Amino acid sequence: MKAEAKSAGPASSPLTERQEARRRRILHASAQLASRGGFDAVQMREVAESSSVALGTLYRYFPSKIHLLVATMQDQLQHMHTTLRKRPPAGDSAAERVAETLMRAFRALQREPQLADAMVRALTFADRSVSPEVDTVSRQTTAIILDAMGLENPTPEQLSAVRVIEHTWHSALITWLSGRASIAQVKIDIETVCRLIDLTGTQPGGAGKAVPPGA
Repeated sequence: MKAEAKSAGPASSPLTERQEARRRRILHASAQLASRGGFDAVQMREVAESSSVALGTLYRYFPSKIHLLVATMQDQLQHMHTTLRKRPPAGDSAAERVAETLMRAFRALQREPQLADAMVRALTFADRSVSPEVDTVSRQTTAIILDAMGLENPTPEQLSAVRVIEHTWHSALITWLSGRASIAQVKIDIETVCRLIDLTGTQPGGAGKAVPPGA
């Protein structure tokens, strides 16, 4: 039992095919419950029943509801990233492409507001025990932004700009979910912060040079 728990951890050895299938069922059940009823609807016993796993097995994969919902957000972002790679943004500048990418991701979350709210609440409630899962969400978001920028080798200054953009996107999502910002305001804020990309410049020798996606 302990060996399976170790393999299922975020920083451990890869899952077996059977374990991965089980994990995917759990994440699917979590997303379905959250889509229908938000944060409060995701109860570990119901997730276990919906995914056809024992409750003890569920807790070995995800020690708490917060761990589960943060992992669900990472899974949703991964699906978004795959979709975005198939149909990359078409803006002329890196700033335009990043803004388009983040608004497409935002609209995907907008289609499932209760799921979005549940995942964002989990990120907000996450403590240090959930750091590996939260870090994975951050890395996934960074990868989506860097892909849109089309960078060969991002400079420290560009990575700093990416972090500020991530913070703004996350904050905009929270304010929209709480009813304190309209979609139009979110779009303005995202486009404004993405202009930071134009200020970061490039290093000599091509480091940090922006390459349009698909080039």
